[in-house]
Amino acid sequence: MGNSVLKAHLETAQKTGVFQLTDKGLTEFPEDLQRLFGNLRTIDLSGNKIEVLPHMVGKFSLLKSLSLNHNRLTFLPDELCKLKKLETLHLSGNQITRLPSEFGQLSALKNLILSGNQLRAMPTQLCSLRHLDVVDLSKNKIQAIPDEVSGIQTIELNLNQNQISQISVSISHCPRLKVLRLEENCLEISMLPQSILSDSQISLLAVEGNLFEIKKLRDLEGYDKYMERFTATRKKFV
Repeated sequence: MGNSVLKAHLETAQKTGVFQLTDKGLTEFPEDLQRLFGNLRTIDLSGNKIEVLPHMVGKFSLLKSLSLNHNRLTFLPDELCKLKKLETLHLSGNQITRLPSEFGQLSALKNLILSGNQLRAMPTQLCSLRHLDVVDLSKNKIQAIPDEVSGIQTIELNLNQNQISQISVSISHCPRLKVLRLEENCLEISMLPQSILSDSQISLLAVEGNLFEIKKLRDLEGYDKYMERFTATRKKFV
């Protein structure tokens, strides 16, 4: 990719606040973006070969959306956590193994997409984030949902295609959780807390492709209560 192409994109971004350069084979985060610390609200560098996110990423003080889907990132720098206006972070299809310890400081974050990475545990840092709407952790290597999950504030939690065999009863206490996706995991029906059905806010529970027949769900105590929530939510969408 020539310098003239990058220059043209930089000039456009200066006017629009949006820098988008996808599927161009970039191996590094463009250093020239530092000229636009005070301009950019959106950066999309998806579909490249970027291995490292530089420390300077923390200086984009107005940034609301950052997309780096399908790159080669293995970790995220602590400086990322300084982006106080960041609402959308898309990082699917990388090789990220964990989140920075300060990740909970991304106080404006609403949408977090981390599908197709190498996470082995559910990141408990998410429990500090108060405005989450959607968290997608599908296609990772997560094996359990820990007790700390009760603090998560998201409306939708996608854990499809992990290796989950254990779920803490605490998931029933998530105050805003309406949609829980657990398809294609390693769950026995005995490991599914009945309180998800009887005592939670969850109105859509997707558990196809686990180690039990889906019709067995109907035999669990609390299933009728769950179906009431499910039906009431469906009516809102019709």
